[in-house]
Amino acid sequence: MARKNKENKNMALSTMLRDEGDSSEEDYRRKRDKNNQAVKRSRVKSRMRTQQTLQRVNQLKTENDILEEKIKLLSKELGFLKELFMAQAGTSQIELPKSVDLKTLLSDTTSDILDNDLTKPQSSS
Repeated sequence: MARKNKENKNMALSTMLRDEGDSSEEDYRRKRDKNNQAVKRSRVKSRMRTQQTLQRVNQLKTENDILEEKIKLLSKELGFLKELFMAQAGTSQIELPKSVDLKTLLSDTTSDILDNDLTKPQSSS
């Protein structure tokens, strides 16, 4: 009979350990599933961030192209207005003081405009 009690205790202990093993295996599986879901969410978020960045880059490139065209247009307009002013100043009856250099007053930091002004023949009054 003592032997039966010992066997019953061993069976109960074995069942209890098996239940704990199942429980820990279930915990592990649950944790793995939870982690897998978190990884999927993180990857989706990362893809969305990348896509938004690419869209922003394309938007900025387009805006930059428009602004560069505007700069070219304004530079041409400035050159035209300088030429117009120079022509008007050359035919004007108003005498500028000798200390004022008209080229210096009208000079612009844009190198292509300066180059354009310097290559034109200067009219003498």
